Formats: sequence, C-alpha cells, structure tokens
Amino acid sequence: MSFITKLKSAFGKPKTIKKGQVDDHTNAIINDIDNDPFAISESNVLYAGLNELGGYYFFQTVIVGTFHVKTVKGAQLKVLGHDFELVLNSDMIELESDHSSVSNRSISKIDFQIEEVDAARIDRANIKQLILTSKQENILFSIYELSDEEE
Repeated sequence: MSFITKLKSAFGKPKTIKKGQVDDHTNAIINDIDNDPFAISESNVLYAGLNELGGYYFFQTVIVGTFHVKTVKGAQLKVLGHDFELVLNSDMIELESDHSSVSNRSISKIDFQIEEVDAARIDRANIKQLILTSKQENILFSIYELSDEEE
C-alpha cells in the first residue's frame, strides 16, 4: 500500500466523516492499519490511491472489513463528486477477497481503470461518496476526514 502514503499529500482536506463518528468495528480496522483511510462505510474501510503504469491510470483500492467477494464478473465503483459522477470498472473481472487473521474481516484488493482526465478529479475535496458494486452487493462509502495532524 505504498501508493497510499506517496499520494497522501496530493489529497485535499476531506469534509464528511470525523474520527469520533466511526463505529467500533470500523474504528478497530483504522487503528490496526498504519495508512490513512480514504473512505469508510458501516463495516468496511477503503484505502485508495492513484497509480500510473505505462500511460494507463488506475484507482487502486483495498477494502478491509466485512465485504467479501468471489466473482468472475468484476466490480464497479461509482464516484459521486460535487459536480461530476464517474463509473469505474475493475481492471480484472475475476476478483477474490482474502481472509484476514481477525474474525469477520476480509481484505479485497480491486484496481479500477480510470482515464487520465478523470484521474485529476479523484481528490478528497471533490468527492462526496463512493458506491462499490460487486455481484448484487452495494456498499456506500463516505469520505474519511483526516485530522490536521494526520495530513
């Protein structure tokens, strides 16, 4: 997850969920992982960052929590911004979550294809919500607000 720490300074100041508003399950995940979350849901934490490889751009995500998937149909990530909406498709259609050593917790690594022009829009300050869809499951993520000392 080094891409997250490299790009942490590129993300603006988030505005939706503060640390005190996170439930115990999600808070335990945040405390167990050294990197700062990008977004959170009721029982999942999404870590993310942009990466470019050979002129192709990817929004790389790692979802830690109750979300567990095994599919050959891929996933979609809908990015709802303040003045835009993007629908990103996973770069691979075959996805499988890994079990964690902590009970009721899985780790799902999903990379999404993104156009270079849209990559500039992926900024905490520009995004309101993310909706991850895989199989028939939809997870609504809200942007996680970093404290001033975490930025």
